[in-house]
Amino acid sequence: MATNKLYFYFTYLGYSLLAISILCLLVTLTGSNTIDHIAWGLSGIGLLMAGGLLLIFLTRANRHVAHQNNGIWQNGATSRGFSAWVLGIALTGFYVLLYWFPDSLQGLITAVEPLSRLLRNKAADQWFLYGLFYTIAVLVMGVWALLKYRNNRYQLIRTCSVIFFQLGFAFLLPGLLLAFNQPEFYFSYFWPLKYDYLFPGTVSYLLENGQALGFFMVFWGAILSFLATPVLTYFYGKRWYCSWVCGCGGLAETAGDPYRQLSDKSKKAWQWEVAIIYPILGFIILTTLLLWINSWSGGSIFGDLSGGFARSYGFFIGSIFSGVVGVGFYPVMGSRVWCRFGCPMAAYLGILQKYFSRFRITTNGAQCISCGNCSTYCEMGIDVRWYAQQGEPIIRASCVGCGICAHVCPRGVLKLENGPTDHRYQGTTLISRDAVTIL
Repeated sequence: MATNKLYFYFTYLGYSLLAISILCLLVTLTGSNTIDHIAWGLSGIGLLMAGGLLLIFLTRANRHVAHQNNGIWQNGATSRGFSAWVLGIALTGFYVLLYWFPDSLQGLITAVEPLSRLLRNKAADQWFLYGLFYTIAVLVMGVWALLKYRNNRYQLIRTCSVIFFQLGFAFLLPGLLLAFNQPEFYFSYFWPLKYDYLFPGTVSYLLENGQALGFFMVFWGAILSFLATPVLTYFYGKRWYCSWVCGCGGLAETAGDPYRQLSDKSKKAWQWEVAIIYPILGFIILTTLLLWINSWSGGSIFGDLSGGFARSYGFFIGSIFSGVVGVGFYPVMGSRVWCRFGCPMAAYLGILQKYFSRFRITTNGAQCISCGNCSTYCEMGIDVRWYAQQGEPIIRASCVGCGICAHVCPRGVLKLENGPTDHRYQGTTLISRDAVTIL
C-alpha cells in the first residue's frame, strides 16, 4: 500500500513539473519584454526534462520487460486518439513557426542566448533553439528506450550510439566549430541527406573560410558519400547509418518509439513509398549535377534553372517534408514517415542494401506462430510476419535494421545477420500443407 501511494505521489509530481514547464515556456514565448525570458525559459526547459525523466522512470522501470507494450492500442496518445492529434498539430505548428515565422519564437530564442554564447560564442537563432530542443528530445526519450529495451544488448548499444552522435556530432561539435571561427559543419550528415554539402556554393564556402579544416570537411563529405557508405552498407546494411548514426533516425528511435506501431503496412503504402522516395533521390542527383555544370559554365548553360531546382528542393523536401511532415506527423503516421517516404539517403542506402549487401534478417518459419508482433512494431511498414510464415529472409530496401521485430518475437524466429552473399535469398525449408497426408 505504501509503495502504491509513493508511486502515486511521484507520478503526480512528474505531471505537475510538466504542467509548470509548459506554463513557463508559454510565458517565455508570449510574454512581453517586462519578464526575464532567460529565467522563465531555462526554468521551463529544466522542469520539462525533470518531469519527463521522472515519468519515464516511473512508467518504464517499474514495468516488466515483457509488458512494455501492454495497452499501447488502448492508449489514445499512441493509437491516434485525441491527445495524439493535439500533439501532432502542436509539433506541426512549431515547425511552421520555425521555418517561416521565426520572429514569433523570439522569446524562446532569447531564453537560450546564454547557452548559445557558452557553446558557440555567438548569438542564438531559431536553428540553435531547434538543435537544442531536438537534442533534448533524443536524450530524454533515449532514457525511455534504454529502460524499455533494457534486456536487449543490441538495443542498448544502438540507443547509446544515436544519443552519442546527436549530442556530440550534431550539436556540440558544430557549435564548437563556430566558437573557434570555423564553418559550422555536421560530421554525421552528408550528401544526399545533407544535400547542399556537395553544392558548388557550399564547397566554395568551406574551402574559402575553413582553410585546411575546410578542405578536410569537403574531403570527409565526399568520402563518406561515395566510398564509406557503399563499403559499410555492403557489410552491415543501411542500419549502420539509419539506426546508429543519423539524427533523423535517432529522433525516430527515441522520441518516435511510442508511435512505431502506427506505420501503414498496406501494399498501397509500399507503392507510394516506392513512387515517392526514388524520384526524390533522382531529383537531388539531377539538381547537384545541374548546379556543378552551371558553376563550371559560369551560368551560361542553365542560367538560374539549377538555382530554382535547389530552392524548390529546399522548400518542398528540406523544409516541408523532412521537418513539418517528417516529425509533425509522428503521432498519427508513425515515427519513420520521412525515412520511409522522403529521405534520399535512405533511398541510396536501400538500393545498396537490397542488391549489394551481406545484411539480411533470416527467419525460422517452422517456429512462427503468426502472432504478428513483428509486423505491428515494424516502423518501416514491412509485413515481417509474411516473410516469417514463408520462412523467407527479409531483404528489403526500406529495412533500417532496428531489430525491434526480433526483440518482440516470442519465439526467436527472426535473426539479424551479416552473412555471405551466396544463397542470400534462400529461405528455410518448410513442409507445405499439400505434402502432408493425414492417415
